[in-house]
Amino acid sequence: MNTHNTQFYIGGEWVDPAVPHRFDVVSPATESVVAEISLGSEADVGRAVKAARAAFATYSLTTKEERIDLLRRIIAGYEARGKELARAMTEEMGSPITFSEEVQISNALSHFKEQINVLRNYEFERFMGSTLVRREPIGVCGLIAPWNWPMNQVTTKLAPAIAAGCTSVLKPSEIAPLSAIILFEILHGAGVPKGVVNLVNGDGATVGQAIAATPISTWYRSLDRPEPEFWWRRRLPTRSSGWCRS
Repeated sequence: MNTHNTQFYIGGEWVDPAVPHRFDVVSPATESVVAEISLGSEADVGRAVKAARAAFATYSLTTKEERIDLLRRIIAGYEARGKELARAMTEEMGSPITFSEEVQISNALSHFKEQINVLRNYEFERFMGSTLVRREPIGVCGLIAPWNWPMNQVTTKLAPAIAAGCTSVLKPSEIAPLSAIILFEILHGAGVPKGVVNLVNGDGATVGQAIAATPISTWYRSLDRPEPEFWWRRRLPTRSSGWCRS
């Protein structure tokens, strides 16, 4: 059993929930219990948001080169634990192990790799006529992922946030959370700065609602670019006050 299954990743540490609420993870293939996690609360989301906002003050100032180096370390850790991730996905959502190993793993990994490709030549500042346009990180991103394609649905949100200089709070599906827990062990091992990524397991009615109810400052999600999406924020009085949801 993974000792982190009943914990959350907040502020760069594995921490116990404010109020433990055990929940069985059941394999849809065998209908047997394969793991036990703890469901979070509004208090856990609050701790995670606080950590993410604190980290945004410094992480938003990192350079493209620093983020590319971080993404490369994440990719290396991901590749080293690919088999373990595949087994976790097979257990939590029932896909055949060959499909998990040959399709699910590579699809999810591609999002981290693509962010490096985008960042290499991305212009955070450029002139449009006589006007200088500056794109800045939006702030804290609230990320909620579904159970199907569990790793792909997590990385398609998390990788762009890391690349753009945003911090985040993630809620994976409570019925398929195991691969996300392993991913956050990988992120920790890759040296992601404390508070940049945060994980709170829980159901939609509690943790999902707490994320959705977090106040949003002025923000803009770019949808008109041909490359993978990035999250940017408009200039705000306080650099750590932004919040977006995905």
